[in-house]
Amino acid sequence: MSPFSNIMVFTILWWMVLFCVLPFGVRTAEEAGESGGPGGATSAPVRPRVLMKFLVTTAIAALLFGVYYFIAINDLLDFRALTQG
Repeated sequence: MSPFSNIMVFTILWWMVLFCVLPFGVRTAEEAGESGGPGGATSAPVRPRVLMKFLVTTAIAALLFGVYYFIAINDLLDFRALTQG
């Protein structure tokens, strides 16, 4: 496992987790009982909390990467044999 492969696996995991985490806690102005700003989309979130979602995404992706790395280092699953049919 090269460092480049590890970076790519972590990056793919990070983006996959981000798209799973983004919808959590999203409330529109109507759901929050507030009035939306003029010219704004009615579906725009009131407080998207993107920084918190990035931190949660990084923590979950790091945990998943740790599992992947443990499996790969200890040869618990041979990924190359799976790809060769």
